[in-house]
Amino acid sequence: MYTTLLFLYGVVFGSFFNVVGLRVPEGKSIVAPGSACPACGHRLRSMELIPVVSYLIQKGQCRSCGGSISLVYPLAELTTGILFAAASYLIGWNWELFAALALISLFMIITVSDFAYMIIPNKVLLVFAGIFLLIRAVAPLSPWWDSLAGAVAGFLLLLFISIISRGGMGMGDVKLFAVIGMAVGLKTMLLSFFFATFFGAFFGIVGLMAGLVKRKQPIPFGPFIAIGTLTAYFFGDAIVHAYLTMLSSGF
Repeated sequence: MYTTLLFLYGVVFGSFFNVVGLRVPEGKSIVAPGSACPACGHRLRSMELIPVVSYLIQKGQCRSCGGSISLVYPLAELTTGILFAAASYLIGWNWELFAALALISLFMIITVSDFAYMIIPNKVLLVFAGIFLLIRAVAPLSPWWDSLAGAVAGFLLLLFISIISRGGMGMGDVKLFAVIGMAVGLKTMLLSFFFATFFGAFFGIVGLMAGLVKRKQPIPFGPFIAIGTLTAYFFGDAIVHAYLTMLSSGF
């Protein structure tokens, strides 16, 4: 019952994260004005704002002008709900669940903003840095300084890569990894970077082969950081253990 409730909360928050991810990079208020159709400006009523459900009922179209509503909105809402529910199943009902939900919330916002504008907003990172600082004060990692080590190492590692790549890695990614390091600690941060680069390279190659991405075309790295970090956070220990077991068996 509680997992289902958390899924519903996630769907609702996912709708809000869409708004934050789209408005904050443009310096707009996340409170006013209310949501409207981007094509005709029709102000959405309460029945048109039910996460996922309204999209399905309206068949992905604006009731006023019939224009298409981006599939990004229901996908972000549904993904947030699924991840919230999965976090409770994988982490359990304890203080660490707050860190997991905060991580998911951060990643949903920066994924939307990075896809839309190729920007990871400083305001969002600053807010979540404060959130993780508070969470780790209540539920510290072991050892207690792991958050500090992760934040410093995450920042310096990505800064070094940004410098040698001559801007190939944006400063938004650099600051994001500092926040990630604070949230998950040094070991998981390093593992998340490995997974992020792996997923980024894999999908980049697939995109090139499919003609979806052109050579030297910049692609948002934030979504791959999100996937890589959540993979490391939830499954990192199991993956490393399986890998070491495979090596020891001589496979």
